[in-house]
Amino acid sequence: MVSPVSEIIAAAGAVLKDDAGEEPDDRRRKFQAPVGGRGKRLFDIVIASLALVLVSPLMIAMAIIIRIRMGSPVIYSHPRVGVKGKIFRCYKFRTMVNNGSEVLERHLAEDPASAEEWSTARKLSNDPRVTRLGQLLRRSSIDELPQLFNVLRGDMSLVGPRPIVVDELKPYGKNAEEYLAARPGITGIWQVCGRNSLAYSNRVKLDAMYVHRWSMLVDLAILLKTVPALLKFNETS
Repeated sequence: MVSPVSEIIAAAGAVLKDDAGEEPDDRRRKFQAPVGGRGKRLFDIVIASLALVLVSPLMIAMAIIIRIRMGSPVIYSHPRVGVKGKIFRCYKFRTMVNNGSEVLERHLAEDPASAEEWSTARKLSNDPRVTRLGQLLRRSSIDELPQLFNVLRGDMSLVGPRPIVVDELKPYGKNAEEYLAARPGITGIWQVCGRNSLAYSNRVKLDAMYVHRWSMLVDLAILLKTVPALLKFNETS
């Protein structure tokens, strides 16, 4: 018997082979917002609470190290688009220099290749704003642990679409409806199918696919696959 997550990953593979292709699900399917309803929300609260208890010593240690090595602030928050378009502050351990905006602007002005990469992906493979400690935190995804508090607040879910900024809604096009129907996730189908190596258009399609094919079993399976996916990514980083 094929598991729900095996089916969704197989469908994701088909999408990734054809960058111009459409996700083969019925795009007219109706879904309630937020996707998963009370059952998914209860699951998030229980698991996030348990996770915070388990990782609190690591989070305290990281906060102390960041404070010593990089100064204040320890926690960085940035506005993201949540379910039904609600804007929330997404929490992370700080991984960048404090004058990140100035550094980025200067770097893009001096490096046309990076400027083009930023315009298409909204990310840089070699971001000059990220400190050496920040690179370690990002590669291990430890920087995202504070998002467990976003989950408890109801801003995010353990599993869902990638948290995006307002400017990214336009590139989502017709997929924006799917994105706005779900709480953004700490992890998701994008995390176990390639993470940052995916083309932006494919990340958008995977977000839409997740919303259409959501089930509690899919969420659970993605959570179980996230750890080995991170380990594999870190080994090749």
